[in-house]
Amino acid sequence: MSEQQPPSSGGIDWGSLREAALKAMEKAYVPYSKFPVGVAAIVTDGRIIAGCNVENASYGLTLCAECALVSTLHLTGGGQLVAFTCVDGDGNTLMPCGRCRQLLFEHAVPGMLLETVSGIRTIDEVLPDAFGPRTLSAYGER
Repeated sequence: MSEQQPPSSGGIDWGSLREAALKAMEKAYVPYSKFPVGVAAIVTDGRIIAGCNVENASYGLTLCAECALVSTLHLTGGGQLVAFTCVDGDGNTLMPCGRCRQLLFEHAVPGMLLETVSGIRTIDEVLPDAFGPRTLSAYGER
């Protein structure tokens, strides 16, 4: 499978992506924190996928919205993430936590674009020197 490069940020319909994230956020299950999160991403085949957070009374078993997104990615045909956004209950842009950045990196094209609190960034900028599948591939080629 050839790796595709993300389009420039000008080629991404960030409005549609944010709209999908907002719709997903409305489905969040957050009876404990009352902090709904919605995410959306464009996949290499052009699909827009989304996810929301799902809390659990034991807190540690809570699923981040990014987990739901990656599950949806594989459930609906696979591919790689090209562009991503994350919003809170007020529609404000959120930055994924470190764990979720790693999860996104695993399923992203090189240079995937993220809408962040400080503007459009690449996955490599928000998770520099990341360890992932490409690292393992390079190690296996020795």
